[in-house]
Amino acid sequence: MRYRPHDYQSYATAFIEEHPVSAVFLDCGLGKTVITLTALHSLMLDSFEIHKVLVIAPLRVARDTWKDEVSKWDPLSDLRISVAVGTEAERLDALRDEADIYVINRENVQWLIEESNLPFDYDALVIDELSSFKNHQAKRFKALMKVRRCVRRVIGLTGTPSSNGLMDLWAEFRLLDMGERLGRYIGQYRTAYFTPDRHNAQVVFSYKALPGSEDAIYKKIEDITISMRSTDYLQMPTLVESRCGVRMSDAEKDAYDALKKDLVLSLPNGEITAANAASLSGKLCQMANGAIYTDEGGSINIHHRKLDALEDIIEAANGKPLLVAYWFRHDLERITTRLKAMKVPFQCLDSASSIAKWNRGKLPVALIHPASAGHGLNLQAGGSHLVWFGLTWSLELYQQTNARLWRQGQSSNTVVIQHIVTEGTIDERILKALDGKQKTQDALLDAVRAEIGGGYGKE
Repeated sequence: MRYRPHDYQSYATAFIEEHPVSAVFLDCGLGKTVITLTALHSLMLDSFEIHKVLVIAPLRVARDTWKDEVSKWDPLSDLRISVAVGTEAERLDALRDEADIYVINRENVQWLIEESNLPFDYDALVIDELSSFKNHQAKRFKALMKVRRCVRRVIGLTGTPSSNGLMDLWAEFRLLDMGERLGRYIGQYRTAYFTPDRHNAQVVFSYKALPGSEDAIYKKIEDITISMRSTDYLQMPTLVESRCGVRMSDAEKDAYDALKKDLVLSLPNGEITAANAASLSGKLCQMANGAIYTDEGGSINIHHRKLDALEDIIEAANGKPLLVAYWFRHDLERITTRLKAMKVPFQCLDSASSIAKWNRGKLPVALIHPASAGHGLNLQAGGSHLVWFGLTWSLELYQQTNARLWRQGQSSNTVVIQHIVTEGTIDERILKALDGKQKTQDALLDAVRAEIGGGYGKE
């Protein structure tokens, strides 16, 4: 296929070519992969500035997207690409092949650098979904930092650079520019742009940005950063978001409240901190969805209200394809059981064949987990209706999952995002946090404390 870039795509490609270090923040659907490949093609085969490229990406993106894009566009057909995923033997074979671009999934970064015994002789690095490296304490971040100086060119790609707040940016830019703009140490960054927010004595649970710090941070990074939103450059379909509220019976609500009370009573000192808030909110989310895990690894059913609502939504769709996002394994098991009882054909989108079947319009219902399929998948050909059975605190995963359907190439004029929400539970607070684009940890703490009727610790 002939590649006819939009003006913004040509601009982004030129930006990458002109900047040895670049941060390219592009919304889903703007074509960041073909933009980057076009720049790499020029740098490799026209100006001869680079010779060997390593691309780090989420698993499914690494396995499918980069190779598909090279084969899709005629101008890129002379690029040799090798995908290093799968077993260790398969990865080693792929990395030893003669190629221009090597693609590996982010989970194997540490293995590549510290265990593969292969030379790290790449002169260009592409980090697809730079936000995957926002944790400076993660093993993948530390491993990549060991070899960062070996690489002359670095390109960071993402549509959600700071989904949990400005604190995310430090690690991402430390990896890109070695700390030139935001400081070499996280402590320097915190001191310069943040102040402790919630804390108990000397223990700081969260930080808040100082007045004017957002503009100051953006000013620091603007010389190597471009940011583009899909709504500014593409004719996007209309997005319709709705809420399907469900209500438990009195007996079911009593069971929910009793379990919630038991969980709260088990907290040390009755104080909610970031660590136990995450655990507690997970339990509350499970109960809102209709079941909860037991200590023995099984699950206890509490109610089936969300399943009933999902059944109603499927029947109302009358054969129109639905993408259903779930979060817990017992959600998947209960949804699967209900769909089988309804005799509705469905598959989980966990393989290339199931994704292809969805995109051909052959699946009335497809099930997707945001954490495993949030990035990089093109699902817009298969349908335009997404149902959130279970919500996630992660704004990044939430936005990325929605963008599987609400993106360029969607044939429908309208995309519907529907949320099944159990009233009187933590569901309502999560949806409010997502709507307000609040930082995950702060929103989680606030919601859990409000859900159990508790106050803040001493500050």
